[in-house]
Amino acid sequence: MNWANESSPKEFVLLGFSDKPWLQKPLFMLLLISYTTTIFGNVSIMMVCILDPKLHTPMYFFLTNLSILDLCYTTSTVPHMLTNISHDKKTISYAGCVAQLIIFLALGATECLLLAVMSFDRYVAICRPLHYVVIMNPWFCLRMIAFSWFTGFSNSVLQSSLTLNMPRCGHQEVDHFFCEVPALLKLSCADTKPIVAELFFFSVLILLIPVTLILISYGFIAQAVLRIKSAEGRRKAFGTCGSHMVVVSLFFGTGIYMYLQPPSSTSKDWGKIVSLFYGIFTPMLNPLIYSLRNKDMKEAFKRLMLLIFYYKK
Repeated sequence: MNWANESSPKEFVLLGFSDKPWLQKPLFMLLLISYTTTIFGNVSIMMVCILDPKLHTPMYFFLTNLSILDLCYTTSTVPHMLTNISHDKKTISYAGCVAQLIIFLALGATECLLLAVMSFDRYVAICRPLHYVVIMNPWFCLRMIAFSWFTGFSNSVLQSSLTLNMPRCGHQEVDHFFCEVPALLKLSCADTKPIVAELFFFSVLILLIPVTLILISYGFIAQAVLRIKSAEGRRKAFGTCGSHMVVVSLFFGTGIYMYLQPPSSTSKDWGKIVSLFYGIFTPMLNPLIYSLRNKDMKEAFKRLMLLIFYYKK
């Protein structure tokens, strides 16, 4: 596997919105606030899920993994983006670009699979509640998490190798904020159609198959919830599943728009905005969505705050 070909530059120039200097300061502040909120929100969810014994269930085990993913996902791009925006020289080394591409792709693919796993967990909890403890046992949950991470990184290595081995004929200006497949493909001086077809196939596996499984799961869940006689039971079920569906819609909607169409058909600035949304803003919104719409999480936060206040006294 050759990560660098003869036309690979020593560094890339990340253009971002450099043609709009008036946008640099507002964008810097927006990214800084989003990144800070992402760190605080996801670390808070991790702490609550780990420290509160009442949340030691498969659902919150998967949520903890999602928070870890989102922290790593944003950290792979945002710190370097903040550095570039605040400096005139907006570059990244070739090795740094390769690392960023692999990590960003791997974590994004892993999150796609993890969201599908979380929907299966909700399906079993609502449609087969008497078998939930048997099916969602700790060993099975660990295997599903391991499968998600392994498949995510395997997909990333395959897509990254295909992208990076395309000849670039010395082109080094990446019209994006970070190293991502659609932006890097535009640097190629060869016919990209065969590579785009292969990448499309992998994207279908990682994006469309999980989202199809999620929709099927929630179709069964909706039928089961409508059969619940208790209004409180229906409200709790829809509340928990509603949070997950909001996250799925935000993440998969923007990801499908970016990866399941030819790079040339994506508007220059619109593609950058979409990438910012699923790469930065969605990880920031996830903790807010899960905590504000989840009664158990809100009560766990209160217990944690009371515990901290008690120890301070």
